[in-house]
Amino acid sequence: MPDSSTGPAPAVDVPASQTPASASSARDRRIGVAMMLGSGLSNQTGASIAALAFPVLGPAGVVAVRQWVAAIVLGAVGRPRFRSFTAAQWRSVLGLAVVFAGINLSLYAAVERLGLGLAVTLEFLGPLVVALAGSRRRVDWLCAAAAAGAVAVLMRPTPSTDYVGIGLALLAAVFWGGYILLNRSVGKRVPGVQGSAAAAMVSGALYLPVGLWVFWHHSPTVLAVACAMVAGVLCSVLPFLSDLLVLRRVPAHFFGVFMSVNPVFAALIGMVVLGQHLDAWAWGAIAVIVTANTVGASSGGRGRDRSRRV
Repeated sequence: MPDSSTGPAPAVDVPASQTPASASSARDRRIGVAMMLGSGLSNQTGASIAALAFPVLGPAGVVAVRQWVAAIVLGAVGRPRFRSFTAAQWRSVLGLAVVFAGINLSLYAAVERLGLGLAVTLEFLGPLVVALAGSRRRVDWLCAAAAAGAVAVLMRPTPSTDYVGIGLALLAAVFWGGYILLNRSVGKRVPGVQGSAAAAMVSGALYLPVGLWVFWHHSPTVLAVACAMVAGVLCSVLPFLSDLLVLRRVPAHFFGVFMSVNPVFAALIGMVVLGQHLDAWAWGAIAVIVTANTVGASSGGRGRDRSRRV
């Protein structure tokens, strides 16, 4: 370390791409991208496995089991100190708990009616709004507009259009947008993963009466419960932990734009696992979303606003 008594060090022109700060930022972004891809793949695989249990448990029963698994695992990992939480911390945790409870039920109910690919694509409107609200670059606006147009194509009216299912998917979109913002807030206010763990435990408690009612009125099978438990790990535990760490590395709007890969994963996994095939219009719309995502991600490292990170 230079001795301060010798005066300021001579100025040296160093390319921005070679500074330690920019190198660290680029490394964080690469790690964040890899984690987002893994989170999306885990989430959609888990959702397809959860759908296999719908005929036995229904969406509410599957979500109840999923939330209980998340509560147990995240509670053991995070070990939240509830008594030490301040009022501000509790507000963020309770908000996230409500989002956890709402997003899963509304999405799974939509998946049951629309199929995995279409439901998740409509749910993407939530992150899309977050991306649009946080953007300061024209290219991000263009990417968001292109993705929005593709979603509109997927919602085009047909004789078989399920408007209830579309409404449920849009409700899930609202919850997903809130999840991005609240998860970021929890990560900033509560140390480690205590916040996500506490929210998962509260959400699991909210689903106790729901799950008991479902199990009382249905005859759950071992396979159905096992599918719901696997969904709890793939859709709740892994993505929640991953997203909490990702949002410390990338801005919220970048997270929102890049997570548009989820409809692609959902459509492909829905086709392979559930036999849900989309028409040419749907695949074309998804291709537009992929292109918008690619452009937005590739331009994200240049001239991006310095939003505060967790």
